[in-house]
Amino acid sequence: MTPWMRTLHKWLGLVIGLQLILWMTSGMMMSLLDQDRVEGQQFRAAQRAPSPWPTDVLAPDRVVANVPGSRTVASAWLQERPVYQVATTTERRLFDARTGESIVVDAAIASMLARASYTGPGAPEAPQLLQRSTEARDHAGRLWRVDFNDGEGTSVYLSAETGEVITHRNRTWRLFDLFWMLHIMDYAERTNFNNPLVIGAGIGGLFIALTGVWLLFASFRLQDFVPRRWRVKHELAVFSGDGSLLRGVAASQGETVYLALARNGLNLPSNCGGGQSCGLCEVRIRGTAPAATAADRAHLTDAKLKLGYRLACNVPVTEDLQVEAVAGANLWTERSGTVERVTAVTPFLREIVLTPDEPIGQDFQPGSYLQIHVPEYSLPHDRLVRPEEHRAEWSALVLPGTLQNREAVRRSYSLAAPTEGEGGRLTLLARFNPGQQAKRTHPPGRGSTYLYTLQAGDRLSFSGPFGDFAIRPGGREKVFIGGGAGMAPLRAMILSLLDSGATERMHFWYGARNPRDAPYVGEMAELAKRNSNFSWHLVLSEAAECDDALLRGLVHEVAHDKLLQHHPSLETCDFYLCGPPAMLAATRRLLAQLGIPDEHIRFDDFKI
Repeated sequence: MTPWMRTLHKWLGLVIGLQLILWMTSGMMMSLLDQDRVEGQQFRAAQRAPSPWPTDVLAPDRVVANVPGSRTVASAWLQERPVYQVATTTERRLFDARTGESIVVDAAIASMLARASYTGPGAPEAPQLLQRSTEARDHAGRLWRVDFNDGEGTSVYLSAETGEVITHRNRTWRLFDLFWMLHIMDYAERTNFNNPLVIGAGIGGLFIALTGVWLLFASFRLQDFVPRRWRVKHELAVFSGDGSLLRGVAASQGETVYLALARNGLNLPSNCGGGQSCGLCEVRIRGTAPAATAADRAHLTDAKLKLGYRLACNVPVTEDLQVEAVAGANLWTERSGTVERVTAVTPFLREIVLTPDEPIGQDFQPGSYLQIHVPEYSLPHDRLVRPEEHRAEWSALVLPGTLQNREAVRRSYSLAAPTEGEGGRLTLLARFNPGQQAKRTHPPGRGSTYLYTLQAGDRLSFSGPFGDFAIRPGGREKVFIGGGAGMAPLRAMILSLLDSGATERMHFWYGARNPRDAPYVGEMAELAKRNSNFSWHLVLSEAAECDDALLRGLVHEVAHDKLLQHHPSLETCDFYLCGPPAMLAATRRLLAQLGIPDEHIRFDDFKI
């Protein structure tokens, strides 16, 4: 439950956090505004004591007798004029107390009453008769608004029935009212403090608090509070995929398999540093595996879970434990090589060819990946190699003046070509992660930044190979679907198959935004010409950039429309998928809907 709760906590926390900022900001601003100005007291005349009621007025019953449906009558003053206010079931009316004549509060009377209520330097403008106003929202009937041309933008509101001054408003009050609206979240009437938005935000805040407490306890174990030297020690045995014992290491009670191995120089593949978000550090537990957690289920297939695979960053060591690591001895083997050439195949995809210092083995197969050791660095951004033909795309990026990596990390990159065809050289395809761009505020990718500063002759350290994304043996028809840097492993597989003389039918569907974002287009088209069993399909998602002869749309949808839904026997096909997470997830859902079993689907999830 923890991963989805972390996700929900994060995104709901963003929404509630923004509202908390609005609550605090609006509350602070309301407290800073001058209260007398907010209440409109600055230019409001003081109320005078009422004059003695005159004796030469009519009796109230004589006035009420001529008003059908009258319910109450009250004496009042209209300036120096005594009046009776008679309330009926629908309205209130004014009558002269001396003559009994009905009085209508017209524009002239409203202007006179407003001037009498106002002591400021401004002159009144023409009165406006309103049915209602949010600035005098507590008044139910019609009202007059008289504006004064002073520096405060004062408006005097009066009842259109009785002439009573309802309120004075000004710019300070209007600013206060804006903050009040944001504070109570009533964006229509600005009166309801218990509206559904406030209640929802309150419930969301409570949820954030409760899940925060849950995640706090879920992030810590009791052993975390005990110094490691005082904890019980256990033996953690590491086996290779073929079952041979590689090494035994000491692990402290409660620490994860990932941390225990890292302390002993065995760095499992990881792009998140053991944060349960990348899913690369999988190991197979020998014996009885612990129950799969939500993080395990999110990153590992059901078949692997049944075989005892778990994420090493999610398995605490509570007893002597035996684990299998597919990468075997490559976990602690560090290799070096020299950069032979760097080629910009698209504005933000770069091919890097590396010559290892020592000959490589047969385990460097198409579909496997290396972990590049990225050192600490601090470089000016002009160290990034930017070819002139891609200047326009790079100039649109917002990059910091200094590119920094404050601690050594490892980043994973797939082989982009079979090593046999490259004479033992290693070919990688790296996509640049610009990071801070438009509204995105995270820094550029540490691994891609480092690789994009490399030039021929530079030295590079790496570990590997890793991964189980590989070509299944047999001559089944193959469908490759990819996008972005997913070109790398798929290209390596296709080149390896064609170079070895494979005769089975092969389809390659590759998605990009526009033609400039698609690498190796000419190479793939030439392969399709030379090999009748291979077809190449470039799918572009930005229609405005597409030539009419090109395929348009999302790559998985176009592959479905053009091939999969018309294929006579999908059960005879193997599928190989690699690309951005959204594309990969959508393609896997599509294949599941088509009834393709998991054993016929191979994919490489970059987890980023």
